[in-house]
Amino acid sequence: MFETFDSDLHNQHAEHSWIYVGDGMVIHFTRGAGQEIGTGTVLDRIIFSSSSSSRTSDNPCPKCGDQSRLDGVIQSCIDCFLSGGDLYRFEYCVSPAIFLAKARGGTCTLAASDAPEDVLHRASFLLENGFGGYNIFKNNCEDFAIYCKTGLLIFTSISVGRSGQAASLLAAASAIISSPLRFLTTSFSGLTAVGCGMYCISRFVSDIGIRRDVTKVPVERLVAQSSLQELEVAADVTKEKQHYLLTENCVD
Repeated sequence: MFETFDSDLHNQHAEHSWIYVGDGMVIHFTRGAGQEIGTGTVLDRIIFSSSSSSRTSDNPCPKCGDQSRLDGVIQSCIDCFLSGGDLYRFEYCVSPAIFLAKARGGTCTLAASDAPEDVLHRASFLLENGFGGYNIFKNNCEDFAIYCKTGLLIFTSISVGRSGQAASLLAAASAIISSPLRFLTTSFSGLTAVGCGMYCISRFVSDIGIRRDVTKVPVERLVAQSSLQELEVAADVTKEKQHYLLTENCVD
């Protein structure tokens, strides 16, 4: 049976999560080079967050080919994926004490991982059908890996995604601007203690393993819902174009 896990790639440019599927291959969710953030702005060129490989089209990998322009859910060999970076294992079903001890987000979760065959099925199915559009805050590489491992999705209008990295950003912001407790002390040590406490609490309650607004969704249903939403969006765009053309004809 293939071992399945997701890990983070850490180097000066990238931090990326993936699912190992055996035979030296990994499945991961990525954004094309130069547009890793998925915001459609200049930030895509400044911040890097999920580049699949350092190889160029002039030097394709003999095992996985030229992937320099690919995005979405793709399969790469582990050598191309690492590109000289370091490998860290993402931990599942950790205790609250260990979770809080790891101050940086994107390293562990309280949620338990499903059986390897279920993880492989989700990853392979999404490789064929996609995982939607990449967005660093709501639908990133860690979200993909966590869904493959747990099958859990968050259903809320204020969700920042399933990933610990996004939750940590929200927790940090909350610790800085949202706590009235920071006005109860004027000392630096007091402010630091309050800020750290708010950060830890916000990060803890945002973890997918403890939230109440999560549900386990079969991958087939996830893809079907995504396809339906895409069709609805396309239909709305078509209606708007038809209305615009009709308005122009009436003016003429």
